[in-house]
Amino acid sequence: MTNVLIIGATGSVGSVTRQYFLDNTNDQLTLMARSTSRLGRLNADREQAIAGSVTDATALKAALQGQDVVFAALSGNLGGMAQSLVAAMDEAGVKRLLFIASMGIYNEIPASLGASGNLQSNPMLRGYRAAADVIEASDLNYTVIRPGWFDSGDDTNYEVTKKGEPFGGHDVSRKSIADLVVRLAHDNALGSRDSLGINRK
Repeated sequence: MTNVLIIGATGSVGSVTRQYFLDNTNDQLTLMARSTSRLGRLNADREQAIAGSVTDATALKAALQGQDVVFAALSGNLGGMAQSLVAAMDEAGVKRLLFIASMGIYNEIPASLGASGNLQSNPMLRGYRAAADVIEASDLNYTVIRPGWFDSGDDTNYEVTKKGEPFGGHDVSRKSIADLVVRLAHDNALGSRDSLGINRK
């Protein structure tokens, strides 16, 4: 059994990943969200909720107590959020961080897939790159996850590419992202201190 903190548990990837943990593991989940009422009904045996933002040091410190793995799927000032999260994890002694970024932050989208999805041509990706830079400079056992455009497909048919390799495709299901997150949460060596792209095969 693993203790997992999900930050951003009400977002589309966070909510699917939460359910995937419940369906496929016996892990204990702590769900952190600005509005815990949006979480719906909790599994009283396996879930607890903490209200707050990743930039709220007091709430984050409370949420990190006893955790083995942190999974973060965030939006907003991602660079600042990553700084807050890394600092709080260092203080709490929690080392394993799984962080959702985006494809294109390393200009790894090949021309055949439409290179306009790369950082140099898409300023929307700067926040994801800033967060990845903060995390990669830390001493955490991190995995930055770079999904393609995610959809609601009911498949786990995906491939993974590493940093420095060309990205494999545009799309991926949220369920595939959740499957990768669960695998990473149970294997500290998988994707350790690396950045993994994920796309549908």
